[in-house]
Amino acid sequence: MTISPAHSDAQGKITHELFRQVMASFATGVTVITTQVRGEVRGMTANAFMSGSLDPPLCVISVALKARMHAFLLEAGHFGVNILGRGQEALIGHFAGRPVEGVDPKYEYANATPVFAQANATIAAKVIARHACGDHSLFVGHIFALRHSEGLMPIVLHVGRLASLMHSHEQTIWPTLDFW
Repeated sequence: MTISPAHSDAQGKITHELFRQVMASFATGVTVITTQVRGEVRGMTANAFMSGSLDPPLCVISVALKARMHAFLLEAGHFGVNILGRGQEALIGHFAGRPVEGVDPKYEYANATPVFAQANATIAAKVIARHACGDHSLFVGHIFALRHSEGLMPIVLHVGRLASLMHSHEQTIWPTLDFW
């Protein structure tokens, strides 16, 4: 397949704008990454999160080098991943650098790692590796605590907009997918 110049700038380079447009086309979940440094809880909204391994249980987060959370993760050595559900949209904006008046999340702790008490699901992990990835670092976390709640429909991000996922009530011809 040949990619035409319309997919890049005049010199054939991929532009930041095009990169962002293409990546935003992928619907993804929304999380808030949390940690505790010097007695203070720190958080950052992120969609660059994925499972890493079933055995041992690992997850991966991608954090910009210039993000304050990058230095906090290096110092703390642990993080929480809070998978949010419908009705928790204010937390997304609040931890994305747009403080929302009245937002006061309640935390539970897995060892020293803060996680949201009301999140759809939470993960607590110890940083076991960090890999350079352009203008980001990939933090690999060994998962030591998990919690899952029933009932909240997940929030997804698509082309820069939040949306709710609704499961189809129709019977599918496809089997339930298991990626493990």
